[in-house]
Amino acid sequence: MKSIFNKHIIQKITVVLLLLVSTASMAQDKKKELEAKRQRLQKEIQLINKLIRKNTSKTKFIVEDVQSLNHKIRVKRDLIKVMNRQTNLLTSQINNNIKKIAQLRDDLTKLKADYAEMIRKTYKSRSEQSRLMFLLSSESFLQAYKRVQYMKQYTDYRKKQGEAIVIRTKELQELNKTYSGQKKEKEVLITENRKVQKELEKEKKVQNEMLTSLRKDKNKYAAQVRKKQQQADEIDRQIDKIIRDAIASSNKKAGKTTTSKTYALTPEAKAIGNSFAANKGKHIWPVAEGTKVRGYGNYRDVVNPNVTRVSNGVIIATNQGEIVRAVYKGEITRIFTTKKGVKCVLIRHGSYFTTYFGLKSVSVKTGDKVSTKQQIGTMFTNESTGKTELKFTVFKNTTRLNPETWLYRM
Repeated sequence: MKSIFNKHIIQKITVVLLLLVSTASMAQDKKKELEAKRQRLQKEIQLINKLIRKNTSKTKFIVEDVQSLNHKIRVKRDLIKVMNRQTNLLTSQINNNIKKIAQLRDDLTKLKADYAEMIRKTYKSRSEQSRLMFLLSSESFLQAYKRVQYMKQYTDYRKKQGEAIVIRTKELQELNKTYSGQKKEKEVLITENRKVQKELEKEKKVQNEMLTSLRKDKNKYAAQVRKKQQQADEIDRQIDKIIRDAIASSNKKAGKTTTSKTYALTPEAKAIGNSFAANKGKHIWPVAEGTKVRGYGNYRDVVNPNVTRVSNGVIIATNQGEIVRAVYKGEITRIFTTKKGVKCVLIRHGSYFTTYFGLKSVSVKTGDKVSTKQQIGTMFTNESTGKTELKFTVFKNTTRLNPETWLYRM
């Protein structure tokens, strides 16, 4: 009889078990990551719906409605992608579990058959006299010793076989339970996915109707876009000038050339700048609740896809009266107000700047030191469009940076 304590076999089994546990753990982590993404996207869609409901009755510009709908469609597409990935992962796990269940059932059948055979043999030789005769018939003491060890080993093996059957039975029950839960989870995901896809098709139909309406009056649309672009460009020019002036003033105080495009930093300011840079991708959003409606960089025009436009920051839609907060500690460099009463706050973090445009009221003043998450003001709502949007930008000295790479999960 082969020894059940074969060290080599035990090591191989241990390695296989560790690999299975590791694979299961990685799959579980991926599942949690996808579920977290799904919940974030669902929450974002809820916010978009709430903002659209509030704005619909106020907007006078169909282009604003199209942009809102475009954003909602993009987020829903992302949600569908995530749910498809979740469904695929569950399908893979279900298929693996089906194989495991089949293997466990096969193992159990063999274990039970083996165990039944051992019980039968034990029953035949159950008497103490048979055992004693087995020992007494030994030709030497060494053979008798080996037979004692054999009987002990056989008894232990039978006990372990019984325990293995119990363990395998329990594993099979747990696996069946997991398999059943995964099937239900997959069914729920598929149902939700179909629902979102139907909503998406309806929204795309409405979007096409809006675009058709806009394209009928291209001149009116072009005028609206041109006016908005001029306003945005003017704000950008003001921000650029403020930063250049602040750098020049700092260099003048430090006795350096005022034509330099980089800040003359004190040791304290340098430390803040290094700390700001070290937290790239981890900075809080400038509002507690918001959704990114436009990213940084080039984007296609909503009506004419052949036309490319540029966004110098990120646009975040949020609730009316939402509190605006500093994304990191720093110093208020400048506050200015447009002709329409919209305010902008610039915060310096060493050689870095963050700007917050779209405020109605400001609760800080130039020169104030602010901490991370500190309130700097409240949001402005455009009466014409009903929208409450913050334009957030990041600079290093005079160079614009992509804010999406600096904020957490943007």
